[in-house]
Amino acid sequence: MLKTLTFTIMHFCIAFGVAYLLTGSIAVSGLVAAVEPLCNSVGFYFHEKVWARLEQRKREDLIPKHAWLHHHA
Repeated sequence: MLKTLTFTIMHFCIAFGVAYLLTGSIAVSGLVAAVEPLCNSVGFYFHEKVWARLEQRKREDLIPKHAWLHHHA
């Protein structure tokens, strides 16, 4: 849990720093630092769903088609 917390703090600081360097605005940087990690988390969730589906298909491709007939007949 501590690792997750420190990573979140680091992510917030990096997002704030980059936004501040680009805009010079503390308000905009704070908003970006608050919103960007949330958007990134949602994107990561869907990325993991797609990746899991691709890995499942890859595993299914490794099973010979005739093996299903022998196990389910």
